[in-house]
Amino acid sequence: MIIPAFFRLTLPLANINFAYSESNLPGKLIVWILFAGSVYAWSVMISKMNELYKARRESSRFLAAYRKGPHPISLFLKRGKHEGSPLYAVYAQTCQALSESMTSGGVDPSDLFMGEVSSTGRPKLDAVQISNVRNTAERTVVDAALMLEHSMGFLATATTAAPFLGLLGTVWGVMDAFAGMAVTGQAMLAMVAPGISGALLTTVVGLLVALPSVIGYNTLSNQIRRLAVETDNFAQEFICDIERHFVNKD
Repeated sequence: MIIPAFFRLTLPLANINFAYSESNLPGKLIVWILFAGSVYAWSVMISKMNELYKARRESSRFLAAYRKGPHPISLFLKRGKHEGSPLYAVYAQTCQALSESMTSGGVDPSDLFMGEVSSTGRPKLDAVQISNVRNTAERTVVDAALMLEHSMGFLATATTAAPFLGLLGTVWGVMDAFAGMAVTGQAMLAMVAPGISGALLTTVVGLLVALPSVIGYNTLSNQIRRLAVETDNFAQEFICDIERHFVNKD
């Protein structure tokens, strides 16, 4: 029985195995480098997605709890923690700086951080102290942004380096194929086709590494940018609340 040509299926895996077997040593080495890079890139993307999901979830919970409090540091007084949230990191570090500023100003912060703060008799901060608190918040915002961008450099490298590494393997393989044809002195397509097929494999693998990496990088970068903006906005909001409650306006 003769099967029509359009019903004949060729397994892609068989083609890949054939192309890999016909690759030269540098081409096979490049394929393995790209494969290892792809595994690491996927691990970075998956772990970063989980990290950002937790950061968004905890940040939403923290912001809701913070805005429900009657006082800017009420959540700190209750020892509420939201680990993994960049907003909470800014909040905790700024509250610690506020405590240190009060200590340096001769105010015992234990009265402030051991119970509710009444509207009367609040400790007041001068311009220098509030500036130190603001600087702490700004530094923590930058540190939080750097932590969110951790490992993103590898994805950026993979998106640009993988296609060029694949192209290098292809050019090298094609060069070897034509060099072999020149040595034998026979210009037959059947002689160079397997070598060219193996050479093109590195470009295919390079693109398979680069395409998911660039999609993942753009998606994660957008989420990181939004979290960084939310963190900076919260820092400004928190500093304004501190100034309203603690700055000495006399």
